[in-house]
This record gives sequence, C-alpha cells and structure tokens, in this order.
Amino acid sequence: MAYDNICKYLAEEYPSEFFHWLLGEEPRDIQVLKTELSAEPIQADALTLLQSTNQILHLEFQTLPQSEPPLPFRMLDYWVRLHRKYRYPIEQVVIFLKSTTSQMVFTNEFRDINTWHRYRVIRLWEQDPLPLLANRALLPLATLARSNNPNRLLEQVVAEVDRIEEKPLRGNLAACVDVLAGLRFEKDLVRRLLREEVMEESVTYQDIIQKGIQKGLQQGLQQGLQQGLQQGKQEGLQQGKQEGVLLIVMRQLTLRLGLIDPGLQQQIEGLSITRLEELSEALLDFETVTDLAVWLDN
Repeated sequence: MAYDNICKYLAEEYPSEFFHWLLGEEPRDIQVLKTELSAEPIQADALTLLQSTNQILHLEFQTLPQSEPPLPFRMLDYWVRLHRKYRYPIEQVVIFLKSTTSQMVFTNEFRDINTWHRYRVIRLWEQDPLPLLANRALLPLATLARSNNPNRLLEQVVAEVDRIEEKPLRGNLAACVDVLAGLRFEKDLVRRLLREEVMEESVTYQDIIQKGIQKGLQQGLQQGLQQGLQQGKQEGLQQGKQEGVLLIVMRQLTLRLGLIDPGLQQQIEGLSITRLEELSEALLDFETVTDLAVWLDN
C-alpha cells in the first residue's frame, strides 16, 4: 500500500506533469477530483482522477497484478461511474510498478457478453527512463524504468534529485525515491546513495517512520546515560524511542489532516509504542479527522 500511496501523492501533487507524460498535453485549469463516486463507494487506495478543461485522466497504480474484484472489471466499473457523473471523455491508464511475468499485466480489456471495455496499460519496467529523468516530478518512477544497468539508473535519479534547489521539493522527492526504489533495489543501496541531509528534509512518508524510530533509540540511549545508572539504559531507550515515534506520527498527521484537536492529541500521546507504530501505518488511509477519531476509539 505504501508504494501505491506514494504514486497517488505524486500524481495529485504534480497533475500537469502526469498529463504531459501520459497524454502529451499541457492542460489548463487542471484539478484533482474526489475519488468517491455514486452507488457503492469505490476504494480510493491507488485511484487518482485528474480533470482538465475537457477530459478526465483516471490513473490506477498497481504493485501486484491480482486484485478482487479483478482489475479489468474494476476499470469498467470506474468508467461507468465516471461517465455517469461527469460526461467527459475519460482516459484510463493502469501503471504497474513492479516487474512481473503475470499475464494480468498484459491484459488491457474487459470482455463479456455484449460488453467490451478497453483501457491503457503501462508496465513501468518497459518504459524509456529518459522522459522520466527529464521531469522532476517523475524522478521516483524513473527508478523502476527500463535499464540494462539499474544501479547506474538509480545513480542518475539521485543525481537529478540532488540538483533540485528547493529544499522541500528535494526532500519530498528524495523520500519518494527512497520508497519506490525499494521495489527494485536493496534498501541499503538506496540509502547509501541518497544523502542523509536530503532525507531529513521530508517527514511526509511512511517509510521515513523507520528512520524516526531508529533516531528515537539513539536519543534514548544518550538520555539514559545522562540520567545515570539509577534510571538505566533501558528506560532511556524506551522513552527515547517513544518520543521519536510520537514526533514523526504527529508530523505525519498534521501534514495529512491539518492541526489536530488537543483532545485527540492527548489521546495519541498516551498511546504505547506498539500502538503508535500501528497508527503510523493506519494514518496513510485517513481522509478526515473523523477517521483518526474512529481509529483511536477502536
């Protein structure tokens, strides 16, 4: 789910870049549409809807080819709902992220009696990396593109990220690269190439939680030593880890939902380390503060 959410973030943060890459157009008045449609609400895990002046681009990011209901049927279902609500031309694109030989990634249509619906499929590992390397917003996707020397491609992506002068943008894209490259490369290799100070510029993504936990452990050890033998290293480690996880979780929630109600914040501060780590995973699916409140109540 983390990989799909990263792609969803990129598409919604940089919609013009995705329009230009997939449709070769420079749209005007582009906007991100809500993903809840009429009838039974559809799952919005990896679904992104971008609307320009006269058409809708429906993006579906997939890490695994299998799904229930099957992807071809879902694409037909989405098209019918979109057409009913908006009555615009709809371009549907499924982007498979992880290389596989499954026949599902070569399927681009739904067929049944008197019904035939087609959509576009992109297998990222077959794509020319040059257009992706040339567009800053698409750099994280470039790590998964076609290459006879994947390590060299990863180095090129990191070099392009390092050239970005705006710190927030550089940090966010570095974090996206860190997550998506994990589908192809060993995490240690990615972290060796990405500069530590660049990674510290972003706390937007779930994968960075692990770094926060490790930092909390280190801080806890230092605090435990300073407090002396009477409190012990273990107490310092535990407290440091909890503070580190709490800090990252609160930043993640603020970025996703805005300022958190003091009452809810007090509940979060009272959570155990285990529950904080569970919250760090669950918050990626939160749409509103109500989702957070319901999770805390449960």
